[in-house]
Amino acid sequence: MKSLILANYHTHTYRCGHASGSDREYVEEAIKAGIKILGFADHSPMPYKNGLSSGMRMTLEQTEGYFRSITDLAREYERDIKIYAGVEAEYFPEYFDSLMDFLSDYPLDYMICGQHFIDREHDSYYMGSRFDKEWVLERYVENVCSAIRSGKFLYIAHPDLPQFTGDEEIYNKHMENLCRVALEHDVPLEINVLGYTKNPERPPYPTERFFKIASRVGNRIVMGIDAHHPKAFHDIRSQEILFDFAHSLNIRIDEPQNAIKQ
Repeated sequence: MKSLILANYHTHTYRCGHASGSDREYVEEAIKAGIKILGFADHSPMPYKNGLSSGMRMTLEQTEGYFRSITDLAREYERDIKIYAGVEAEYFPEYFDSLMDFLSDYPLDYMICGQHFIDREHDSYYMGSRFDKEWVLERYVENVCSAIRSGKFLYIAHPDLPQFTGDEEIYNKHMENLCRVALEHDVPLEINVLGYTKNPERPPYPTERFFKIASRVGNRIVMGIDAHHPKAFHDIRSQEILFDFAHSLNIRIDEPQNAIKQ
């Protein structure tokens, strides 16, 4: 079976430390799955101060090799598939300007915002863990809205990642603010396939409570495979389930030619 997602802009590489497979394997498996547009968006390096390093993103030293590999593959496979070189990055106010300065030296095609933490990952809340503090959710939404307003991000990856366990009215208030800012700036929100495949019985995301809000607000929605291994492109059953999920909420998944503003 062929992929229902013909343009995937959320693909990782081994450099992040929690994905497997070579860059070439991702390209060749995407072609086999019938994907027409493949965007690599590995976890961006972060220019932390005082030599602080990360175990969940490519290093500053790996960045040149990442872009060289992706652009070389784009030329080699140009008759078979369109390939873009992007990154998935958090919006950390303390580091964002430095990050953009660093990335300006590379042939960056696009960025997606995947806000996994409210601040650097070493000493702040991970959004995929359960929490009930309103200020944490509010800070998450503030950072994502700042990312949207920056004009640097093509879409927001897994916007429903926060596992907020507090009052639903508080959740709805802050997440509706996120959705309205995204609508105002015409920045799409992502239904993330990996969140479903992690735990099909109780997927941490995508969540019905978030996408009910997005449906009501009228946000533009895309779907991202969030591939962490080359065979992820062939999980057609998960794609089918999530297209049905979107349909049940009266959400239309943007067609490839409309999904990302080139």
